Amino acid sequence: MANTDTALVARAVLRETRTTPQKARRVVNIIRGERVDTALSTLKFANQEIAKELYTLLASAVDNAKQKNPSLRDSSGLWIAEALVDEGFTLKRFRPRAQGRGFTIRKRTSTITFVVSDDRNYRSNGPRKVVKHAPVVKQVAKEATELAASAVSAPKKAVPKKAAAKKAPAKKAPAKKAVAKEGKAE
Repeated sequence: MANTDTALVARAVLRETRTTPQKARRVVNIIRGERVDTALSTLKFANQEIAKELYTLLASAVDNAKQKNPSLRDSSGLWIAEALVDEGFTLKRFRPRAQGRGFTIRKRTSTITFVVSDDRNYRSNGPRKVVKHAPVVKQVAKEATELAASAVSAPKKAVPKKAAAKKAPAKKAPAKKAVAKEGKAE
């Protein structure tokens, strides 16, 4: 279990960068949980356009860690504890189309957060909790058996059957009247 009191923790946030969260997450998922020096070299040679901005952001997080602890020489002892990509605001633009229509173009932005720590197992919101659902299932099963037992013990009442509703005959459309042709000329 990680000791969060003594762990060196530094963070850096890049707000409202002009890339979609989906594209940013593809790169961030590669480096999440890695050593910082490995992640920096990965970002340096990554082919995606957002990798340059992520490299700068991660270097900023390392500098923030060095600011907190001046005895830290390099980034080899740091780990990427958290790497988050959140959706920022969306710029809405319109593209003119045929017949006077306009199609919406959504230009999405992202907010990216890196948290680096010297403790590999550090989590900002504490250790993950294991939720046990077994007591809830037992309680529901208990209520179901009680309900079934009460249904068996209670005397059954005769429920009168409802008479079947009579269907009204379907209305037929009136027949078209034939126009009498006058065959005689007057």
